[in-house]
Amino acid sequence: MTDKSGSASNGKWSARVTRESNALSLEKGVFTWKDPKAIAQSLKDSAEASTRRKAEPFRSAMSMLVFYINRAGKNLDHDQLRILEEAKQALRDLYGKSR
Repeated sequence: MTDKSGSASNGKWSARVTRESNALSLEKGVFTWKDPKAIAQSLKDSAEASTRRKAEPFRSAMSMLVFYINRAGKNLDHDQLRILEEAKQALRDLYGKSR
């Protein structure tokens, strides 16, 4: 069943996107891990293994990470937000795209 916005009434559309992304097959709980480098490596591996993504692997991996951070919003624990922000830099480092 959907509401007026077309989203499922039994859950948030963003959770469904994270679970069922057509671009990347993510490891379970990857965004809850405590090691930013492990998160970055997992996203990189998923992006490079995907045959369904539309962009280059770096963009796909970074987009999924930023999407999760933005959708979690205020509900994201401060420490986990810091870890995910560090994962963004670790992902840049893995692809040689450091600032």
